[in-house]
Amino acid sequence: MITPLTSIKAITFDCYGTLINWPRGIVDAFRPTLHRNGIDFDTQQLLSIYALHERRIQHLEYRSYREILIEVARECFGQFGVEADEECVIRNLPNWRTFPDVVPSLRALAPHYPLVIVSNIDDDLMASTLEHLEQGFRFADVVTAEQVRSYKPRLTHFKEALRRISYEPGEVLHVAESRYHDIAPANELGFITAWVNRGSSASGPGSSEPDLEVKSIESIVRCLT
Repeated sequence: MITPLTSIKAITFDCYGTLINWPRGIVDAFRPTLHRNGIDFDTQQLLSIYALHERRIQHLEYRSYREILIEVARECFGQFGVEADEECVIRNLPNWRTFPDVVPSLRALAPHYPLVIVSNIDDDLMASTLEHLEQGFRFADVVTAEQVRSYKPRLTHFKEALRRISYEPGEVLHVAESRYHDIAPANELGFITAWVNRGSSASGPGSSEPDLEVKSIESIVRCLT
């Protein structure tokens, strides 16, 4: 560790891929159409294709995440050579569940730290996800792409989170699965960073090194207690 964990006064979280099982959700959303068209796809291939198109589209002028999901689905299905079910992700996303360790771990952390989500999502889609997450606790705040009109890895989410919680970057632990979308910008601003390496990713590769690497949110609890 570069910075002692004892300095932490708040924790920010990426949501999809970190708390919510994003890789499984993506695969489950695309599978019916691909199988119906006789395509036996490789899971990691699909996730890599998805990440590539999403990154490219998010770098363009801001638009709602709902619009981005439609365009990414269109591009992905086009790459497989089938007619697109453009709303497959939007339709399925409200039902995507947490990783098993997440809710108990967040309940354990919430009495001791303000917990804040910073996510590349629209407010209405996040509202559905919070129904799965907030069980016995509440997040102190939620910063979405719709609110800040920007997508990570730009710094806007992180600056807004700091403004809302009124802590210095070195007092905040940012926990995320994506080294590209989250660890890189959080490092740039001076957050303490924890990379949740779950082994399967829909966010694509990244090279930024975290202060801490863990396998689960439960590991964060063990590090802080």
